[in-house]
Amino acid sequence: MRSIRQPGRPAPARIQWAEARGRAFSFVLEAGLPLLEATRRGFAAAGFAGGVLNIKGGALGPFAYVMPALSKTGENAAFYSETFRPAGITRLKLGAMTLGRRDGAAFFHCHALWTEADGRAGGGHILPEEAVVAEPFEVDAFGIDGAVFTAEPDPETKFKLFGPVPSAATGAEATSRVYALRLRPNQDFAAALEAFCREHGIARARLHGGVGSIIGARFADGRIVEPFATEMAVRSGAIVSGEDGAPQATLDVALVDYLGGIAVGRLTRGDNPVLMTMELVLEVL
Repeated sequence: MRSIRQPGRPAPARIQWAEARGRAFSFVLEAGLPLLEATRRGFAAAGFAGGVLNIKGGALGPFAYVMPALSKTGENAAFYSETFRPAGITRLKLGAMTLGRRDGAAFFHCHALWTEADGRAGGGHILPEEAVVAEPFEVDAFGIDGAVFTAEPDPETKFKLFGPVPSAATGAEATSRVYALRLRPNQDFAAALEAFCREHGIARARLHGGVGSIIGARFADGRIVEPFATEMAVRSGAIVSGEDGAPQATLDVALVDYLGGIAVGRLTRGDNPVLMTMELVLEVL
């Protein structure tokens, strides 16, 4: 399986996780607010400090983003491009977001695909400080209580990355047992989830959110993405029992690579290793 050498020593535990309680809900992002504040308010109104969400459409402007890029210094296995600030209204097609905490304040990690005002299709990493909700739009959220995604320095990748950390439960209304996960580099996305579910006795689960990167991509229909640096959002995902009774992951994703290529589809199990990170919530069914 493909792998990319990271600058730091691999952590012994390849999945960072925290058990919590959670609930699915929807809310409308308020126009005129920064995307970060609109998202924070939506979660807070439902009683949650954070969680994950999936985007099915929407409008942002002003808007700024970066794409995956090669590292110019060699200090990281890959890096970010310069900042792009397209004019006009950018129309989101789909995306995924993790809402957590960084430096003591609310922060998000969001990857998406979109169409810019001039008709150009794009994708990448949305900058929380420079994205404003242009028109109200609804998102599908999943709040978690008892864990929070917290940005901390990661010695392996030399980035500051979100990872789930246990926190005091607030008593928010919750309906499901969940696991907040961060997958570390150089392990297959599906295989890592399947192994986690086996170890925790999970036969069926639904994925919520899903923000991260994989090393290129291999799709179930035979398509291949060769450029190794990507930014990926999970469109939908599930864990079911296979014919042998073992957990089996189904992962439908969208991504952009560092050359600007866009790909959408179902990943092949066993051949899509994580590049930097993968954040998500597993809802046990």
